[in-house]
Amino acid sequence: MGVKVESFGSYEGRRVDQFHLVSDTGVEVDLINWGVVVRDWRVPVAGGMRPVVLGFDGFDAYPAVSPYFGALAGRVANRIGNARFRLDGKTYEVDANFHGHSLHGGAGGIGHQVWDAEVDEEIAAVRFTLFSPDGQMGFPGNVTFSATYTLTGNRLRLDLSARADRRTPINVVQHQYFNLGTGPDVLDHHFRIAGHAYTELGGLLIPTGAILPVEGTQWDLRAGRTMRDAAGQPVDYDGNVVLASDRRFEDPVAIVTGPDQALTLKLFTDRPGLQIYNSVWTDVTAEGRHFGRHCGFCLEDQDLPDAVNHPHFPSTIYGPDRDYRHRVDIEIA
Repeated sequence: MGVKVESFGSYEGRRVDQFHLVSDTGVEVDLINWGVVVRDWRVPVAGGMRPVVLGFDGFDAYPAVSPYFGALAGRVANRIGNARFRLDGKTYEVDANFHGHSLHGGAGGIGHQVWDAEVDEEIAAVRFTLFSPDGQMGFPGNVTFSATYTLTGNRLRLDLSARADRRTPINVVQHQYFNLGTGPDVLDHHFRIAGHAYTELGGLLIPTGAILPVEGTQWDLRAGRTMRDAAGQPVDYDGNVVLASDRRFEDPVAIVTGPDQALTLKLFTDRPGLQIYNSVWTDVTAEGRHFGRHCGFCLEDQDLPDAVNHPHFPSTIYGPDRDYRHRVDIEIA
Protein backbone atom coordinates (compact mmCIF):
# COMPACT_ATOMS: atom_id res chain seq x y z
CA MET A 1 0.00 0.00 0.00
CA GLY A 2 1.03 3.59 -0.46
CA VAL A 3 1.32 6.36 -3.04
CA LYS A 4 4.24 7.20 -5.33
CA VAL A 5 4.32 10.68 -6.90
CA GLU A 6 6.15 11.66 -10.09
CA SER A 7 6.03 14.46 -12.64
CA PHE A 8 3.86 13.65 -15.64
CA GLY A 9 3.87 16.86 -17.69
CA SER A 10 2.75 20.49 -17.58
CA TYR A 11 -0.33 22.45 -18.59
CA GLU A 12 -0.60 26.22 -18.97
CA GLY A 13 2.52 26.69 -16.86
CA ARG A 14 1.49 24.32 -14.09
CA ARG A 15 3.10 21.00 -13.28
CA VAL A 16 1.01 17.87 -13.75
CA ASP A 17 1.78 15.00 -11.38
CA GLN A 18 0.96 11.31 -11.48
CA PHE A 19 -0.01 9.45 -8.31
CA HIS A 20 0.59 5.69 -8.29
CA LEU A 21 -1.61 3.82 -5.81
CA VAL A 22 -1.14 0.17 -4.84
CA SER A 23 -3.45 -1.90 -2.64
CA ASP A 24 -2.82 -4.97 -0.52
CA THR A 25 -4.52 -7.15 -3.16
CA GLY A 26 -2.09 -6.00 -5.84
CA VAL A 27 -4.43 -3.57 -7.63
CA GLU A 28 -2.62 -0.55 -9.12
CA VAL A 29 -4.21 2.79 -10.02
CA ASP A 30 -2.54 5.81 -11.62
CA LEU A 31 -4.15 9.23 -11.16
CA ILE A 32 -3.12 12.60 -12.58
CA ASN A 33 -4.13 15.98 -11.19
CA TRP A 34 -5.19 17.36 -14.59
CA GLY A 35 -8.92 16.73 -14.49
CA VAL A 36 -8.41 14.21 -11.66
CA VAL A 37 -8.01 11.58 -14.36
CA VAL A 38 -7.86 7.87 -13.53
CA ARG A 39 -5.19 7.28 -16.16
CA ASP A 40 -4.64 3.57 -15.61
CA TRP A 41 -6.15 0.84 -13.45
CA ARG A 42 -4.69 -2.67 -13.39
CA VAL A 43 -6.19 -5.69 -11.68
CA PRO A 44 -4.52 -9.09 -11.06
CA VAL A 45 -5.98 -11.94 -13.13
CA ALA A 46 -4.70 -15.41 -13.95
CA GLY A 47 -1.54 -14.88 -15.97
CA GLY A 48 -0.75 -11.34 -14.85
CA MET A 49 -2.17 -7.84 -14.61
CA ARG A 50 -5.04 -6.60 -16.78
CA PRO A 51 -5.72 -2.91 -17.55
CA VAL A 52 -9.42 -2.10 -17.15
CA VAL A 53 -9.69 1.59 -18.17
CA LEU A 54 -8.83 3.43 -21.37
CA GLY A 55 -6.20 6.15 -21.28
CA PHE A 56 -2.97 7.49 -22.71
CA ASP A 57 0.62 6.72 -21.75
CA GLY A 58 1.74 10.35 -21.91
CA PHE A 59 0.15 13.62 -20.87
CA ASP A 60 0.05 15.60 -24.13
CA ALA A 61 -2.77 13.55 -25.65
CA TYR A 62 -5.14 14.41 -22.79
CA PRO A 63 -5.68 18.14 -23.46
CA ALA A 64 -5.32 17.54 -27.20
CA VAL A 65 -7.85 14.78 -27.93
CA SER A 66 -9.18 13.07 -24.79
CA PRO A 67 -12.97 12.47 -24.71
CA TYR A 68 -12.91 12.83 -20.90
CA PHE A 69 -10.97 9.56 -20.50
CA GLY A 70 -11.00 8.93 -16.74
CA ALA A 71 -11.72 12.56 -15.82
CA LEU A 72 -14.13 14.32 -13.52
CA ALA A 73 -16.67 16.27 -15.53
CA GLY A 74 -18.46 19.43 -14.36
CA ARG A 75 -19.26 21.94 -12.86
CA VAL A 76 -22.43 20.54 -14.37
CA ALA A 77 -21.88 17.23 -16.13
CA ASN A 78 -23.95 15.88 -18.99
CA ARG A 79 -26.01 18.40 -20.95
CA ILE A 80 -27.69 21.74 -20.30
CA GLY A 81 -30.21 22.43 -23.02
CA ASN A 82 -29.49 25.55 -25.10
CA ALA A 83 -26.60 26.26 -22.71
CA ARG A 84 -28.82 28.39 -20.49
CA PHE A 85 -30.94 28.23 -17.36
CA ARG A 86 -32.85 30.53 -15.01
CA LEU A 87 -31.99 30.75 -11.35
CA ASP A 88 -33.40 33.18 -8.78
CA GLY A 89 -34.94 35.36 -11.46
CA LYS A 90 -31.86 35.62 -13.68
CA THR A 91 -30.98 33.85 -16.92
CA TYR A 92 -27.47 32.45 -17.12
CA GLU A 93 -25.79 31.57 -20.40
CA VAL A 94 -22.98 29.03 -20.05
CA ASP A 95 -20.37 27.73 -22.47
CA ALA A 96 -22.12 26.23 -25.51
CA ASN A 97 -19.55 23.60 -26.46
CA PHE A 98 -21.95 20.98 -27.89
CA HIS A 99 -24.02 22.05 -30.92
CA GLY A 100 -25.46 25.06 -29.09
CA HIS A 101 -25.83 23.19 -25.81
CA SER A 102 -23.49 22.81 -22.83
CA LEU A 103 -21.70 19.50 -22.25
CA HIS A 104 -19.79 18.53 -19.09
CA GLY A 105 -19.45 22.09 -17.80
CA GLY A 106 -18.07 23.65 -20.98
CA ALA A 107 -14.77 23.50 -22.83
CA GLY A 108 -12.87 24.76 -19.78
CA GLY A 109 -14.74 22.79 -17.14
CA ILE A 110 -13.21 21.11 -14.10
CA GLY A 111 -12.13 18.10 -16.17
CA HIS A 112 -9.72 20.33 -18.12
CA GLN A 113 -7.99 22.04 -15.21
CA VAL A 114 -5.02 21.29 -12.97
CA TRP A 115 -6.09 20.54 -9.41
CA ASP A 116 -4.04 20.84 -6.23
CA ALA A 117 -3.27 17.48 -4.63
CA GLU A 118 -2.40 16.15 -1.19
CA VAL A 119 -1.30 12.57 -0.50
CA ASP A 120 -2.45 10.64 2.57
CA GLU A 121 0.68 8.78 3.63
CA GLU A 122 -1.17 6.33 5.89
CA ILE A 123 -3.41 4.86 3.21
CA ALA A 124 -3.52 4.72 -0.58
CA ALA A 125 -5.44 7.98 -0.99
CA VAL A 126 -5.07 11.36 -2.72
CA ARG A 127 -7.21 14.44 -2.06
CA PHE A 128 -7.58 16.87 -4.95
CA THR A 129 -8.96 20.40 -4.60
CA LEU A 130 -9.91 23.08 -7.11
CA PHE A 131 -11.21 26.64 -6.81
CA SER A 132 -13.60 27.65 -9.58
CA PRO A 133 -14.24 31.41 -9.60
CA ASP A 134 -17.59 33.12 -10.08
CA GLY A 135 -18.45 33.33 -13.76
CA GLN A 136 -16.20 30.51 -14.95
CA MET A 137 -17.80 28.98 -18.07
CA GLY A 138 -20.75 31.27 -17.26
CA PHE A 139 -21.75 29.65 -13.97
CA PRO A 140 -22.52 31.80 -10.92
CA GLY A 141 -20.69 31.61 -7.61
CA ASN A 142 -17.24 30.85 -6.28
CA VAL A 143 -17.02 27.09 -5.76
CA THR A 144 -14.35 25.03 -4.01
CA PHE A 145 -14.33 21.41 -5.17
CA SER A 146 -12.79 18.45 -3.35
CA ALA A 147 -12.26 14.93 -4.71
CA THR A 148 -10.62 12.14 -2.72
CA TYR A 149 -9.72 8.81 -4.32
CA THR A 150 -9.00 5.95 -1.91
CA LEU A 151 -7.87 2.49 -3.03
CA THR A 152 -8.68 -0.37 -0.65
CA GLY A 153 -8.29 -3.91 -1.90
CA ASN A 154 -10.08 -4.14 -5.24
CA ARG A 155 -12.28 -1.11 -4.55
CA LEU A 156 -11.64 2.47 -5.64
CA ARG A 157 -13.70 4.98 -3.65
CA LEU A 158 -14.38 8.55 -4.74
CA ASP A 159 -15.65 11.16 -2.27
CA LEU A 160 -16.74 14.39 -3.95
CA SER A 161 -17.79 17.62 -2.30
CA ALA A 162 -18.26 21.25 -3.26
CA ARG A 163 -18.96 24.43 -1.33
CA ALA A 164 -20.43 27.47 -3.09
CA ASP A 165 -20.80 31.03 -1.82
CA ARG A 166 -24.08 31.51 -3.73
CA ARG A 167 -26.76 29.33 -5.26
CA THR A 168 -25.48 27.52 -8.33
CA PRO A 169 -25.99 24.19 -10.13
CA ILE A 170 -23.45 21.41 -9.46
CA ASN A 171 -23.39 17.88 -10.85
CA VAL A 172 -20.01 16.11 -11.05
CA VAL A 173 -19.39 12.68 -12.60
CA GLN A 174 -16.49 10.28 -12.88
CA HIS A 175 -16.01 9.58 -16.58
CA GLN A 176 -13.94 6.42 -16.71
CA TYR A 177 -14.06 4.32 -19.86
CA PHE A 178 -13.96 0.65 -18.86
CA ASN A 179 -13.08 -2.46 -20.83
CA LEU A 180 -12.85 -5.56 -18.64
CA GLY A 181 -11.81 -7.84 -21.48
CA THR A 182 -8.93 -8.04 -23.93
CA GLY A 183 -10.80 -7.23 -27.15
CA PRO A 184 -11.30 -3.94 -29.00
CA ASP A 185 -14.94 -3.44 -27.95
CA VAL A 186 -17.29 -3.96 -25.00
CA LEU A 187 -20.34 -5.29 -26.85
CA ASP A 188 -20.10 -8.77 -25.30
CA HIS A 189 -19.80 -7.57 -21.71
CA HIS A 190 -22.81 -8.58 -19.62
CA PHE A 191 -24.61 -5.65 -17.96
CA ARG A 192 -27.08 -5.74 -15.09
CA ILE A 193 -28.26 -2.28 -14.01
CA ALA A 194 -30.97 -1.47 -11.44
CA GLY A 195 -32.67 1.33 -13.35
CA HIS A 196 -36.48 1.18 -13.30
CA ALA A 197 -37.02 4.28 -15.47
CA TYR A 198 -35.12 6.50 -17.89
CA THR A 199 -35.06 10.16 -18.85
CA GLU A 200 -36.49 10.48 -22.36
CA LEU A 201 -34.22 12.24 -24.85
CA GLY A 202 -35.03 14.63 -27.65
CA GLY A 203 -32.73 16.00 -30.33
CA LEU A 204 -28.98 16.07 -29.58
CA LEU A 205 -29.62 13.94 -26.48
CA ILE A 206 -31.29 16.77 -24.54
CA PRO A 207 -33.87 15.46 -22.02
CA THR A 208 -37.50 16.21 -22.85
CA GLY A 209 -38.42 16.21 -19.16
CA ALA A 210 -40.34 12.93 -19.35
CA ILE A 211 -39.35 10.06 -17.05
CA LEU A 212 -40.55 6.79 -18.56
CA PRO A 213 -40.54 3.14 -17.43
CA VAL A 214 -37.79 0.96 -18.90
CA GLU A 215 -40.08 -2.00 -19.64
CA GLY A 216 -39.93 -3.00 -23.27
CA THR A 217 -36.99 -0.72 -24.08
CA GLN A 218 -33.26 -1.18 -24.49
CA TRP A 219 -32.86 0.57 -21.12
CA ASP A 220 -34.28 -2.39 -19.22
CA LEU A 221 -31.04 -3.94 -18.00
CA ARG A 222 -32.42 -5.21 -14.72
CA ALA A 223 -32.30 -8.88 -15.71
CA GLY A 224 -29.00 -8.50 -17.56
CA ARG A 225 -27.97 -8.44 -21.22
CA THR A 226 -25.06 -7.73 -23.53
CA MET A 227 -24.88 -4.70 -25.80
CA ARG A 228 -26.02 -6.67 -28.84
CA ASP A 229 -29.54 -7.24 -30.11
CA ALA A 230 -31.12 -10.63 -30.90
CA ALA A 231 -29.43 -10.59 -34.32
CA GLY A 232 -26.03 -9.94 -32.78
CA GLN A 233 -25.87 -6.34 -33.97
CA PRO A 234 -24.50 -3.56 -31.70
CA VAL A 235 -26.92 -1.58 -29.56
CA ASP A 236 -25.87 2.02 -28.91
CA TYR A 237 -26.16 3.49 -25.43
CA ASP A 238 -25.89 7.14 -24.41
CA GLY A 239 -28.60 7.94 -21.91
CA ASN A 240 -29.59 8.11 -18.27
CA VAL A 241 -31.49 5.58 -16.20
CA VAL A 242 -33.23 6.48 -12.94
CA LEU A 243 -32.27 4.51 -9.84
CA ALA A 244 -34.52 3.56 -6.93
CA SER A 245 -34.50 6.21 -4.22
CA ASP A 246 -35.01 3.74 -1.38
CA ARG A 247 -32.01 1.52 -2.13
CA ARG A 248 -29.07 1.03 0.22
CA PHE A 249 -25.61 2.27 -0.74
CA GLU A 250 -24.32 -1.25 -0.07
CA ASP A 251 -26.40 -2.61 -2.96
CA PRO A 252 -24.62 -2.18 -6.31
CA VAL A 253 -26.59 -0.33 -8.97
CA ALA A 254 -24.50 -1.84 -11.77
CA ILE A 255 -22.82 -5.22 -12.17
CA VAL A 256 -20.80 -5.78 -15.35
CA THR A 257 -18.90 -8.95 -16.24
CA GLY A 258 -16.27 -9.13 -18.95
CA PRO A 259 -16.69 -11.51 -21.91
CA ASP A 260 -14.17 -14.03 -20.56
CA GLN A 261 -15.70 -13.75 -17.05
CA ALA A 262 -12.28 -13.07 -15.55
CA LEU A 263 -13.42 -9.75 -14.03
CA THR A 264 -16.65 -8.27 -12.70
CA LEU A 265 -17.26 -4.59 -11.96
CA LYS A 266 -19.68 -3.44 -9.26
CA LEU A 267 -20.65 0.21 -8.91
CA PHE A 268 -22.15 1.70 -5.73
CA THR A 269 -23.46 5.28 -5.61
CA ASP A 270 -25.69 7.70 -3.71
CA ARG A 271 -26.83 9.53 -6.89
CA PRO A 272 -30.33 9.22 -8.42
CA GLY A 273 -29.18 8.60 -12.00
CA LEU A 274 -26.67 6.65 -14.07
CA GLN A 275 -25.57 7.60 -17.57
CA ILE A 276 -24.83 4.51 -19.65
CA TYR A 277 -22.49 5.21 -22.55
CA ASN A 278 -20.76 2.65 -24.76
CA SER A 279 -18.50 4.97 -26.73
CA VAL A 280 -21.02 5.58 -29.51
CA TRP A 281 -19.24 8.76 -30.58
CA THR A 282 -15.64 7.87 -29.72
CA ASP A 283 -13.15 8.27 -32.57
CA VAL A 284 -9.72 9.15 -31.20
CA THR A 285 -6.24 8.41 -32.49
CA ALA A 286 -3.21 9.15 -30.30
CA GLU A 287 0.13 7.60 -29.46
CA GLY A 288 -0.21 5.25 -32.43
CA ARG A 289 -3.46 3.75 -31.13
CA HIS A 290 -7.06 4.20 -32.25
CA PHE A 291 -10.01 4.28 -29.85
CA GLY A 292 -13.15 3.71 -31.89
CA ARG A 293 -16.86 3.10 -31.57
CA HIS A 294 -17.79 0.82 -28.64
CA CYS A 295 -14.20 0.68 -27.36
CA GLY A 296 -15.29 1.19 -23.75
CA PHE A 297 -18.26 1.77 -21.50
CA CYS A 298 -18.93 4.57 -19.02
CA LEU A 299 -21.20 4.37 -15.98
CA GLU A 300 -21.54 8.02 -14.95
CA ASP A 301 -23.40 8.17 -11.65
CA GLN A 302 -25.06 11.55 -11.52
CA ASP A 303 -27.97 13.79 -10.76
CA LEU A 304 -30.51 13.77 -13.57
CA PRO A 305 -29.27 15.54 -16.71
CA ASP A 306 -30.46 19.07 -17.51
CA ALA A 307 -32.15 19.22 -14.11
CA VAL A 308 -31.72 23.02 -14.08
CA ASN A 309 -34.32 23.21 -16.86
CA HIS A 310 -36.73 20.61 -15.44
CA PRO A 311 -38.04 21.70 -12.00
CA HIS A 312 -39.65 18.30 -11.34
CA PHE A 313 -36.23 16.61 -11.44
CA PRO A 314 -34.36 16.42 -8.10
CA SER A 315 -32.67 19.77 -7.50
CA THR A 316 -29.03 20.27 -8.48
CA ILE A 317 -28.88 23.74 -6.89
CA TYR A 318 -26.35 24.10 -4.08
CA GLY A 319 -25.16 27.09 -2.08
CA PRO A 320 -24.23 28.42 1.37
CA ASP A 321 -27.04 26.44 2.99
CA ARG A 322 -26.45 23.22 1.07
CA ASP A 323 -23.06 21.69 0.25
CA TYR A 324 -22.68 19.23 -2.60
CA ARG A 325 -21.69 15.72 -1.46
CA HIS A 326 -21.39 12.63 -3.62
CA ARG A 327 -19.86 9.19 -3.09
CA VAL A 328 -19.18 6.42 -5.58
CA ASP A 329 -17.30 3.15 -5.07
CA ILE A 330 -16.19 0.92 -7.94
CA GLU A 331 -14.97 -2.60 -7.26
CA ILE A 332 -13.34 -4.75 -9.95
CA ALA A 333 -12.35 -8.32 -9.09
